[in-house]
Amino acid sequence: MSKKNSSVILKNQFKNLSEFSEIYKNFEKKIDFLKKKSFLVAISGGSDSLALTALAKSYHYKNINAKIHYVLVDHKIRKNSSKEALLVKKLLKKHQIDLNILINKKKIYGNTQSEARKIRYSLLTNFCKKKKIKNILTAHNFEDQVETFFIRLSRGSGLKGLSSMKLINKIENEISLIRPLLDFKKSQLSKISKTVFTKYFKDPSNKDKKYLRTRIRNLKKTLELSGINYNQIFRSIKNLASSQNTLDFYFNKTFRELVKKRKNKICINLNSFKNLNDEMKMKVLEKSIKDLTNSYYSPRSKKILNLIVLIKTKKKLKSTLGGCLILTEKNQIILYKETKI
Repeated sequence: MSKKNSSVILKNQFKNLSEFSEIYKNFEKKIDFLKKKSFLVAISGGSDSLALTALAKSYHYKNINAKIHYVLVDHKIRKNSSKEALLVKKLLKKHQIDLNILINKKKIYGNTQSEARKIRYSLLTNFCKKKKIKNILTAHNFEDQVETFFIRLSRGSGLKGLSSMKLINKIENEISLIRPLLDFKKSQLSKISKTVFTKYFKDPSNKDKKYLRTRIRNLKKTLELSGINYNQIFRSIKNLASSQNTLDFYFNKTFRELVKKRKNKICINLNSFKNLNDEMKMKVLEKSIKDLTNSYYSPRSKKILNLIVLIKTKKKLKSTLGGCLILTEKNQIILYKETKI
């Protein structure tokens, strides 16, 4: 499709393309609900993120007062990543989209995907702070939701983990992560990318079997041949999310009663904590650690469970977890933010 024709599609909010028009209307409804005027669109160059870019640009044509920043993080993990980032920038420039490229200067060790994800969100949130942006839009989709469910199932996650991704999550203080495409399949998003931009860029790591997500992705056909399809799993995820929302209502009430946040510490009533079941104990500790450290990610469930055992068995506890120093004294569990020397 010519540049002129694709620009017309974006300016008209996909009105003459019924399938894409419905996706845009759904996207627009979610963004309007936020009642925010500034956004960061997280881009990788893949089909999903370019579809998100197209939807955001179309939204901008209709809402000219909205401030939308398009940002790509170059992790410098792959040999050609910088070259590819510039190709994405060049592609978007043809559609009057200015791409900001943030370069990671840290070496990535251990779990490559997990560490890269943390660095990505750190760079994106820092960009948001500089530009006074409150919302980051990502292209997580239907398949991402189901794959995340299986990853967390393999790790023994509880109800919260199996509820998978939410539309909105707080990352740090006032910055929110928004996932407006969770209801849409990769095939639908690929069509939008090809229609507007004619192409997209494939990340070879998505086929690397050393990553758990890739191995799970490769199970899709086998599962469907066995009568287990992603639509059924997606319905189950939504049902679990509904149950999680009910639990959250009661948890928030309990948390307010048990936990007191001071200037540089969090105090939890120890006797009341001991009367909770393990699921609630985990949630209290998880939220306390995240609130104190302003971290998007919480420690793994196994590590929190180990901490719960230590709290139960030791009269005086001194431990560390998730960037916190954790003590028990005078009928309190006290969390301090761990200081780096």
